[in-house]
Amino acid sequence: MEITKFQRFLMMNPIIQFFRFIFLSLKIMIVVAGGHGGTRK
Repeated sequence: MEITKFQRFLMMNPIIQFFRFIFLSLKIMIVVAGGHGGTRK
């Protein structure tokens, strides 16, 4: 029961969601910048 509560807490935690969103955004930006040769500085 504690594990499910903890997992639900992780899923509902806005801070963790926020960091996950930033991490994904950085990943995409790095891929795009590398693929386009860094046209946008």
